[in-house]
Amino acid sequence: MSPAPDQADAAAAAAGEIAPTSRRVAIGCVMAFLGMVSGGMIGVLVAKGVAFLTRAPSCPGIPTCDWYIYWGAAAAFGAVSLPWLVVRAMSRPRKP
Repeated sequence: MSPAPDQADAAAAAAGEIAPTSRRVAIGCVMAFLGMVSGGMIGVLVAKGVAFLTRAPSCPGIPTCDWYIYWGAAAAFGAVSLPWLVVRAMSRPRKP
């Protein structure tokens, strides 16, 4: 009889092979938030660059008038890509 999935993850973690599932989920959630924030900041920087290159009209007090479009797209990309990269790296067995 094979061990339950949680026991198998715990055994693998104890052997130093991979991180347990609960740890990967928790770190993935934190990375999703951090990826969203950092991706959004990069998106606003891109929006500012696009506005400069296209000589778009400026809005007083904010970087560009359509910053929220760039922020949303980049935040969604960051919220998916950063956790995926981190959890994928945690799922690999450690090298001896």
